[in-house]
Amino acid sequence: MPPWGAALALLLAAAALLLLLRAVGARSGIQNHEEQADKRGSTDQFGCRREPLPGGRSLICKPSALAQCLLRALRRSAALEPGQRSWLSWLSGPHLQTFCHFLLPVRAGPELAREYLQLADDGLVALDWVIGPCARGRQVTNAGALPAVLLVIPNAWGRLTRNVLGLCLLALERGYYPVIFHRRGHHGCPLVSPRLQPFGDPSDLKEAVTYIRFRHPAAPLFAVSEGSGSALLLSYLGECGSSSYMTGAACISPVLRCREWFETGLPWPYERGFLLHQKIALSRYATALEDTVDTSKLFRSRSLREFEETLFCHTKNFPISWDTYWDLNDPLRDVDEAAVPVLCICSADDPVSGPPDRSLPAELFQSNPYFFLLLSRHGGHCGFLRQEPLPAWSHEVILESFKALTEFFRMEERMKGLSRRRTSFLGGRRRWGALQKREVSPSCNMEETFSWKRSYTR
Repeated sequence: MPPWGAALALLLAAAALLLLLRAVGARSGIQNHEEQADKRGSTDQFGCRREPLPGGRSLICKPSALAQCLLRALRRSAALEPGQRSWLSWLSGPHLQTFCHFLLPVRAGPELAREYLQLADDGLVALDWVIGPCARGRQVTNAGALPAVLLVIPNAWGRLTRNVLGLCLLALERGYYPVIFHRRGHHGCPLVSPRLQPFGDPSDLKEAVTYIRFRHPAAPLFAVSEGSGSALLLSYLGECGSSSYMTGAACISPVLRCREWFETGLPWPYERGFLLHQKIALSRYATALEDTVDTSKLFRSRSLREFEETLFCHTKNFPISWDTYWDLNDPLRDVDEAAVPVLCICSADDPVSGPPDRSLPAELFQSNPYFFLLLSRHGGHCGFLRQEPLPAWSHEVILESFKALTEFFRMEERMKGLSRRRTSFLGGRRRWGALQKREVSPSCNMEETFSWKRSYTR
């Protein structure tokens, strides 16, 4: 681990310890009060469209045939059944689950094969294909079909977390081809041009998806995003609409009201930790960014909003206002155009995104038939821990929901094919009956027949 990585880990571990001690002291009183308040708030907001699930969870969505299919799959899911809880979640502490997600390494890291994709403006993004290991044997996701590709989008800060790697390993076991998308300058991807990817700009992701489709033209494509990385995935689905090439998508602890999220700020351990991580990641490109950004002001930023505004709004070449930036980068700006089922897994005690009544737009899930919200009382931010060595229950649920979507769409195509064949068959019978009637009809006039033949041969 590089020195800055150790320093960041030490800072986050110290903050986690402080929050853990605070949680132990307040567990009997304040935490229960907050849980009841969150539960009342979420019930008031989503009560009219809430479908109960095992383990005290619920699914909020607009009623439809697709929603019923997904609901049946979730109610059968063993991952949602209440069982032995992880030693990491014995406090039901959202901070503890969140810090474990960001700090603890995966037990056995996956084998990655990296590709660099040169973009239209000569920039670079990276694609990490997960090629192993797969100790328990590779399963088949689609019987008689090509294995599906799973596109994984990490958080907006570029940190490859324990849960992202765990999801890739589980997906590889289940027969998927996982591939991790890294933005410009993230996770070892070189920044070859002084341009970074704004928070909700999907232009680089579009080129990456086009390349993936070129490599696997006939394979189904699914996508999963983590935390703040969901803004990129939702922007892509909204801009591309029915041309996204995706069969389904899922967002783990998504940040949906992004502007309010930046302006309100996060609890200080997360605000400082994420800000420090971004500063360290960009410090190696300080000289290259001097011509476009005021780097001295950038590295003196004291909040995520100030950092984002300095990096993308107060540029030297094309400065824009904060309002204009979010007009162009709000992930929900074209959400009505999305034509792919999206499952959002959220926790009512998420310390990063905030409580559901402030962070989740209820109208999106109640009115849009493509968006589904799986709301849990516990889980933290991207945590959703279970007893070791089991993966996070959110990973199991996502892959099971993708399987249900595949079966649903396959059945829909089969029913459409039967309907087309039935229509063709009945149409043929009607045409054959008409010909027979025409041949034996006693009202058929020979002169009309002869005139028709003469006019046809002329």
